[in-house]
Amino acid sequence: MQIETIETHAYNDQNPGTSGLRKKVKVFEQPGYLENFVQAIFDSLEDFSGKTLVLGGDGRYFNRVAIQIIIKIAAANGFGELIIGQGGLLSTPAASHIIRKYQAFGGLILSASHNPGGPNEDFGIKYNVGNGGPAPEKYTDAFFQRSQVIDSYKTAIIEDVDLDNLGSQQIDGLKVTIIDPVTDYAALMQSIFDFNLLKQSISSGYITLMFDAMSAITGPYAKRILVDMLGAAPDSVINAEPLEDFGGHHPDPNLAHAHELAERMFSAGAPTFGAASDGDGDRNMITGSNIFVTPSDSLAIMAANAHLIPAYAKGLSGVARSMPTSQAVDRVAACYNIPCYETPTGWKFFGNLLDAGKITLCGEESFGTGSDHVREKDGLWAVLFWLNLIAVKRMPVADIVHEHWQKFGRDIYCRHDYEAVETPVANAIVDCLRQQITTLPGQSFGEYVVKYADEFCYEDPIDGSISKNQGIRIGFENGSRIVFRLSGTGTVGATLRIYIERFEADATRHNQDAQVALAELIELAEQFCEVKKRTGRVAPDVTT
Repeated sequence: MQIETIETHAYNDQNPGTSGLRKKVKVFEQPGYLENFVQAIFDSLEDFSGKTLVLGGDGRYFNRVAIQIIIKIAAANGFGELIIGQGGLLSTPAASHIIRKYQAFGGLILSASHNPGGPNEDFGIKYNVGNGGPAPEKYTDAFFQRSQVIDSYKTAIIEDVDLDNLGSQQIDGLKVTIIDPVTDYAALMQSIFDFNLLKQSISSGYITLMFDAMSAITGPYAKRILVDMLGAAPDSVINAEPLEDFGGHHPDPNLAHAHELAERMFSAGAPTFGAASDGDGDRNMITGSNIFVTPSDSLAIMAANAHLIPAYAKGLSGVARSMPTSQAVDRVAACYNIPCYETPTGWKFFGNLLDAGKITLCGEESFGTGSDHVREKDGLWAVLFWLNLIAVKRMPVADIVHEHWQKFGRDIYCRHDYEAVETPVANAIVDCLRQQITTLPGQSFGEYVVKYADEFCYEDPIDGSISKNQGIRIGFENGSRIVFRLSGTGTVGATLRIYIERFEADATRHNQDAQVALAELIELAEQFCEVKKRTGRVAPDVTT
């Protein structure tokens, strides 16, 4: 195999965020930009010569081009085998499963998750380690440091690989295997859930459903599993073909962006169950007839009912949530006397807990839930979990939610996103909040007395690593919280996320509208951070 070393120059903006390196496509198309980052990853890894690398993405614009570039660099750097999803496609949870099943050294996943796609939109790349999970911070820090001094990359002089025909081919010392992206994942789902019960419930008409794939990666997975294997009507899966620009839509599964699904689920004659997933298939939105289930509630309900699912019938070893996620799952853990861990945002923080057997279920308020079956959040898994739950309990979604609130109380919760805030303005907001940390405790704001104010810092209980500056928390004596955090998933400016929650034990008050119930706390949040005043905006871009 002929290998060429190409001189390059370093780019100073290749610091991976929460979920890898995300930039506009035009940035990735710069000479050597993608090549540099991939080479920086390989330069930072050890002992992978002759080993297997998994490769695939969500099918967004630039996916195929990027895969061909990566194949050549991986070959030149000495990988022995590449396992690639047909057409260059792999959902993020499927990629995690394939890394684990075939004991690969690691994998590269090409996605910008829920961000828009197209020639003028976003692209992303992240490295997953051998356990199938996102690279921990010690890896991503090393990738960035290497990217700052890189001066060359290696590439193999070979023809482009046919990504569309299944099977293996040998290219000198490199074996390239093209696999069906769905088959292994579908078999995994069948091993977790009661497919016979689901088929019976769907065929009898007890469960009717609508799944919005948002013209993204989960379309083929949902078609295979929900329609072909479980017998749902073909039109149950909408926007099922993965498109390079996601049909011009924003592939973020929330009520604002999955509007076609939302309109149907909040109309007369709505199906029993509705759901959506995002660009790369790791997020989920759960709805029932005329009800939206917040991701925080969804995690708590899953934890409370996991024993009804075949794979979790023996019980849970523990649960974990990201810090901004509501405390609803904490109440379940306390009731069942199992550990509950609070981690920073980012799935990589759950990996050590899962590997050590400390937890079985985990989740984030940003529409992500998962379990020990893979090391990523998993949108379609969550959908099947809820369908299995409905089939076992013989209850509609709304009744399942209200039953949960009756037993555990309701953590009334919302998230306000202010997107594409100019970076200096966003940083000034955070600095302002930091200055208030020492003065807020003890102050009273109507019925809300500040109990604590801090900036979340996490010490990993498994490896002792410390992650600082993970969001600012303001907690009140009555258990309410306001959390402020800058998201690392955008590509323009910064997204300020404000998380607001209040616990309500009184069942007669459980049906309050969240925005109304949280109105005083929402006003307090503005008083503390002044985002509207500083940006001139009158409302958040997205409310969930």
